[in-house]
Amino acid sequence: MDTSELAHNIANLVDRQEVCFLSFIDSNGYPTTRTMLNPRKRHGIQEFYLTTNSKSQKAQSLLKNPKAGLYFYDRPLYRGIAFAGTVEILHDQAIKNEVWRDMDTLFYDNNTDPDYCILKFTAVSARYYQDYHSTDIIL
Repeated sequence: MDTSELAHNIANLVDRQEVCFLSFIDSNGYPTTRTMLNPRKRHGIQEFYLTTNSKSQKAQSLLKNPKAGLYFYDRPLYRGIAFAGTVEILHDQAIKNEVWRDMDTLFYDNNTDPDYCILKFTAVSARYYQDYHSTDIIL
């Protein structure tokens, strides 16, 4: 499989999921994982934009240590992609406006709510699993 076909397959896997899994190091120095709604925006297979609460444990932990993992799993096809990278916490109103969805009012008053923030995950590498074979990718 060539690089562009691989990137296309991974992008399709990412886009078809409802949730993904974000892993980070907690305040006690242990790895932990949270289920997240699928990214609202992405650039290729390197940048992913997720939403969360500014006051959440994950946001506070990522401020201290931005290294993280992002995992997507396609259960029916038994394939997945594990990204390694860093997270930046964004409060920029333009990106908050861009990724805001009506359903977000379940969690926030509006898109200017100070507790509403964006996690920008930038991947540096990935490991893709499909058909009993893993492929390492440097991004």
